[in-house]
Amino acid sequence: MTMRVFLLCLVTAAVLGCGNSGLPGASSKQHSVDNKTGQVKRNFDQAQIKRGESIYNTHCIGCHGANGTATPEWRKPGADGKYPPPPLDSTAHAWHHSTEVLKKTILKGTPPEIGSMPAWEGKLTEQQVDDVIVWIKSLWSDEIYNVWFKNFEGK
Repeated sequence: MTMRVFLLCLVTAAVLGCGNSGLPGASSKQHSVDNKTGQVKRNFDQAQIKRGESIYNTHCIGCHGANGTATPEWRKPGADGKYPPPPLDSTAHAWHHSTEVLKKTILKGTPPEIGSMPAWEGKLTEQQVDDVIVWIKSLWSDEIYNVWFKNFEGK
């Protein structure tokens, strides 16, 4: 068991050392781990965050609200049985999904029987989608980002 934990730590350190965020065109050092506290520090590219915010404000704000706060009734399905757009900040479930799932949802949209999220594939470039995802992650509290990181990036 101890050898397994050691190997897991070694692999995790190697992955973190590479700084791969899983996003093409993303900064190669989007996060680092504080050796003393074990907390993840975000090292997002501020220019990428600004681009993501601009793209969000142009294409997403109408459904997901200013700063990703959405509508108060996002947990209740509408008359059509579909759920309204959820918040993208720390208050909902966006952080329960990997970067890949977030990207796929933006590119492909939601299944029509569940929600009304349109597909943005062919309308936004991959870089624009990556920028929006980094901006969304910048909205999350440090506590939420740490949980997300440990569940998806720090494995």
